[in-house]
Formats: sequence, structure tokens, C-alpha cells
Amino acid sequence: MKILLIYPRWPKLKNQPAFNLPPLGPVTFAATLPHDVEISFYDENVEAVNLEEESDLVAISCMLTCQIPRGCELADWFRKHGRTVIFGGIAAMLHAEEVASRADSVFLGEAEGRMEAVLDDFKNGRLKKTYNFLRDFPDTALIGAARRGILKHPLYNYRGVRMVDLVHASRGCRFNCFPCCTPYLGGRKFRPRPLDKVAEEIAGIDNNRLFFVDNSLAQDDQWEKDLFKTLAPLKKKWISHPIKNDDEILKLAAEAGCWYVYQAVFDTSDYIRERIKKYKSYGIGVEGTIILGTDYQDQDSIRRLIDFLQEIELDLAEFTVLTPFPHTPIREKLEREGRILHNDWIRYTAGEVVFRPALMSPDKLQEMYEYAWTEFYRSTCKEMKMAKLFIEVIKKEKADGSYRGANCKTQNRCR
Repeated sequence: MKILLIYPRWPKLKNQPAFNLPPLGPVTFAATLPHDVEISFYDENVEAVNLEEESDLVAISCMLTCQIPRGCELADWFRKHGRTVIFGGIAAMLHAEEVASRADSVFLGEAEGRMEAVLDDFKNGRLKKTYNFLRDFPDTALIGAARRGILKHPLYNYRGVRMVDLVHASRGCRFNCFPCCTPYLGGRKFRPRPLDKVAEEIAGIDNNRLFFVDNSLAQDDQWEKDLFKTLAPLKKKWISHPIKNDDEILKLAAEAGCWYVYQAVFDTSDYIRERIKKYKSYGIGVEGTIILGTDYQDQDSIRRLIDFLQEIELDLAEFTVLTPFPHTPIREKLEREGRILHNDWIRYTAGEVVFRPALMSPDKLQEMYEYAWTEFYRSTCKEMKMAKLFIEVIKKEKADGSYRGANCKTQNRCR
């Protein structure tokens, strides 16, 4: 049996450096398929799909809301030409009714331990319109190593540098952040994978640099310590979302190869200032993730925030516009208040205002979003700041003997 697996393209944010990371969703899904299933994978963000390639089944994997329109467009084409299409992925779960109306089948939920039965249904002509396993979570011990062999790794190089590979050590999140759909998708319970399986997968990844895409590593202190102790002998260099603000844990993270973290910066408090300083004291870089457009922000507060970010010397900053994605607490609030402007999903990129802010007009918030990118990177462009982070990781790799010269070319120029 052969499956044509497609990851649809989406509009890139003009303010971000134009690189692509190898996606995790499709390769994690591929690992749930029987080993005798042949997979032909296309990531439309780096290459065109061969629409004429033969397969028994077409699977479309969508992570982002703004991928949904293109995914549906592809599904329409394949079905028009007599092909059977199944949708899956995070965005498919958020837009279940819409994708179900454009496909032969939609899979909702986590696929471990379930795809063999789905494929049996397909082979026997009884494919269901919907397979709904939302919040019916499989044992995390069933999560196997992602099937990264389907990726065309050279397509993910950026200026001669191989981008990080994505991996996850847990699912679910006990937090309930207002812009996040994880409680709907993965539940409010922290669900760690067995650490021996995590270590086995990471040891088998032919890349020295990784990105842990877990919602937060700071959900269980003992697990976090055990994870970092498990990682240390592997000598990988990695990025993650927040780490617990604890000296013992941060020391272990640094010893385990933590390169830099994505840290939400939500105000100009001393807490944030000290949080960033603490990371840096352990040699861990920081990329601030900053949401613009919350109800307490006006133009002046955004300007003060940018000044603060420069003052605390973030290594990088990523600005996004607050975006009310389906099944998030913020969407429920904005829907109740009649403040959502439209549901044109391809514009839900987090780089465009799609709601009515509380303290400024939509146009003014869009203007302040552009201001934030321009002002923060006024003295040093994004590419140069990225290059500095890569120089730091090269130093770490040379110090512990894990440096791979072919992966580490940097070019000191800006676009």
C-alpha cells in the first residue's frame, strides 16, 4: 500500500527570516503506520507536490489554521480526480467540520495504535467519514520514533546551515493559557513519554541540533531533572519552550545542552527582567515571544515594551498579533463580545489583525506590529542576531567535542 502524505503550504510572515523547519506532525503520523506502508511525502513549503504521482490513499496533514484553505484546495483536486483523501493533524482537529466536508475521511486525535484499523477499513471499502479520538489519549509508551526518513533534509537548509530537527518528550499541558488550543487538543494533564524511548529516538537523529516542541518542559520538577540528566550524555544542543526558573534545573539544562529557550514576555516587570538574566547566567540564550494586542495594551505600552526588550538584551524577539484560533479561551471571549472581524483562515497567520482590539483600532495594532519588528531589529538585523546564536552553539559544540563543521556555516550578511 502506498500513501501520498502532504503538508500544505501557508503564507510566511514577511518579518521572519525565510527558513523552514522539518515538520514533526507528518513524521510522527508516519511512525504510526505499518512498516510495509510506502510513504511519499511532500512538504509544499519547500517543494511542489507531484499531483500525478500514483498512490492508494492521499493523507493531508495540517498543523496551522492558515494551512486549511490550501489543504482543502488540494483535497478538492484529488477527489475530483478520483482519489481518496483523509485529513489529520492539529488544524484538522480545530476545523473538523470544515475538513470533513472536503474529504472522504478525517482523523481526529492522536494516531498511535489506531492507524492499522483505519487502513483496514480503507482496504475493505468501509472507510468512516470521521474517526474521533479527541481526548481519548493513547498510552505515551506507544509513541515511537518519528519516521524522519521520509524528509528531504537538504531542503531545510538555510544559508548552508541545517535547521533543527523537531522532537517531543511529552504531550498535554496542565496550564490553560488564554491564546492556546492545547487544552482542547491534548488535555490539561501532563503526559510524559518514557525517557528511555525519548533518549533512543534522539540518539538516532542525525542532527546535533534539536527543538523540543513540548508546550512547556516546566510541568513536573522531577521529570524535568530526569529528562536533562537523560539528555546530557547524548551531547545534543537543543531549543525548547520555558524551563523552570530554578537554579538546579537550569544548571542541569545547561549541562544537557540547552542552547536557547523561547520565553513569553508579557510585561515589563522585574520578574521578566530577572528571568532573562537567570537564563543568561547559565549560558542559555533567550528568544522572546511577544503577543501584541491584548486588552491591556495601547500604543504607548507597546512602545515601552519594545524599549524594555532592548534593555534586557534578548538574543532574538518574535512578535505576533494576538489571534483567536478556534477552541481557545481568547476566541470564546472575543466571540461573546462580537470582536472577531472575519474567519478568512488563510489570514490567521498571527501576523495580521483579525479582531477588534480594546484600546486601539485594528489598523493601529497592525501598525504597531510592524513598528515592533522594525524597532527591535533597528540596530542589528534578524539574520545577524541568528548568526550570533549559531556562533554560541558552535562554541558549545567545540567545547564538548560534538561540533560538526558541515552543519555550522554562517554567513554574516543581511537581506
